[in-house]
Parts: sequence; structure tokens; C-alpha cells
Amino acid sequence: MSTIVADWRHRLGLYARLARLDRPIGNFLLLWPTLWALWLAAEGLPRADVLVVFVLGVLIMRAAGCVINDYADRDFDRHVKRTRNRPLTTGAVSEREALMLFALLCLAAFALVLLMNTLTIMLAFVGVALAASYPFMKRHTHLPQIHLGAAFGWAAPMAFAAQSGEITVVAWLVFLAAVIWATIYDTEYAMVDRDDDLKIGIRSTAILFGRHDRAMIGLLQALLTLLLLIIGWRAGLGLIYAASVIAAAGLFGYQQWLIRDRSREGSFRAFLNNNIYGGVIFLGLLLEYALMP
Repeated sequence: MSTIVADWRHRLGLYARLARLDRPIGNFLLLWPTLWALWLAAEGLPRADVLVVFVLGVLIMRAAGCVINDYADRDFDRHVKRTRNRPLTTGAVSEREALMLFALLCLAAFALVLLMNTLTIMLAFVGVALAASYPFMKRHTHLPQIHLGAAFGWAAPMAFAAQSGEITVVAWLVFLAAVIWATIYDTEYAMVDRDDDLKIGIRSTAILFGRHDRAMIGLLQALLTLLLLIIGWRAGLGLIYAASVIAAAGLFGYQQWLIRDRSREGSFRAFLNNNIYGGVIFLGLLLEYALMP
């Protein structure tokens, strides 16, 4: 019996690694724009049921996205230093197991969505399609980061649909902000693997931008800062939120310094810094609505 228990613990540990439960940074990068959207849709604290469903949904769908990503990249990952020891690449987890885990996670997320209204349920089908198709984009386009942003940002219109029953202009602006932000941080992430990706034929914005990568990231950072300010104006927010956007722009300046020499370590640290960026924007929203008269 003890051998069976130990074996199952080992298997569950491998599944947890496959779903990146040991690396929560991706959860936060998906969660922050979802929380932005929920607070904007509710003009403050969202309904408890909506908040719980979306937080759990984010965690589950991020795990599902990691599983299908590793399945799609299983033949490439062994050639990349950062990914060569992933469970699916080493053979510790089979392809069949990975697909079954992806299906189970998607079913769990869909069960949560069924607690929401019809519009949210309809939007969920698009979200699953975006998440499932993203890993295959890097074979056909140099813009998989934009596709990732669409997959991550789709929670914004879903959040508005669930909370308010409609998808407003602000919802689509938050979606666009999420797409731009994901392109920024995932380009920084792709800079870590650029040398390996060039050898094996994987495409990315880091490769597309080439020696102009820092300039293009800077342009996107400026565009996102402006867009977030526009969102605040459209939503009737005040100085607290605006101050959070300006403070977050300072973090973008720090990221530019980190990637100044395009080193793997610096690029990865810049990528990780985006967790703080997303939290600063959310803190501005939280305080703005909490202190509104």
C-alpha cells in the first residue's frame, strides 16, 4: 500500500510540475488584468461569487495552458536549456497523460463558468480556443506573444459579462491593455531563449524585433501607459489611479535597465518584474474605489 501511495504522490508531483504549480508567476500575470477588469466592471468590490469563480478559473486555465504548451513543444523543449528537463520532454509524463490532464482542467474550468450567465458561458468557448491554439502559433508566426495576450486578456470581457451583464468599451480597452502588456513581458521572456529558438526554428517577437527589441518594448510600454490612463479617464477614476499608472511606468524604466545588455538573467528579471507592475495598477484601482466618496 505504501508503495502505491508513494507512486501516486510521485505522479501528482509530476503533474503539478507539468501544470507549473511550482512556478506561480504565470498565475499572477493572468490574474492581474482579470482583477483590473472585475474592479472596473463592478466600480469597486465585485460580487463574491464572480470573484471566486474568476480567481479559481484563472488558476485552472493557466495550468491547462501550461500543459498544452508543453505538449505542443515536447519535441522542441529538449533543445532549449531552460526547458529540457520538463516532465513531458524527459518522458516522465506521457503524451496521453498530458492530454488527459489538459481535458480535465478545461472541464473543471468550464464547470465553474456554468455558474455564470449565458453571455459569460458563450465567451468561455472563445477563451478555451485561444488557450489551446496559442502554443502552436510560434511555428507559423513571429507574433505568438500577441496571441498569448489575447488568451490572457480574454478574461476581461468575460469579467464584465459576468459582473455587469454587458461588455463595455472599457472592457475592450482592458483586453487591449492585456494584449499589449503580454507582448511586453513575453518578449522579455523570449529574449532569454532567443539563441536556442533561432537554432530550432521557433518564432517570437524577440526574434522579429532583433536589435530593435529594446526600442520596440519601450514603444509598447509607452503605449500601454497611455492606454491605462485612457481607461482611467473613461471609467471616471482620479488621481490615485493615475499615480499608480505613473509609478508603474517607473517599473518599465527599471525593466529597460535590466535588459540593457540583453543577458538571459537580466531579461528574465525584467519579465518577473511585471508581477509587481500588475500589482501596482491593481493597488491603484483598489484604493481609488475604496476612497471614493
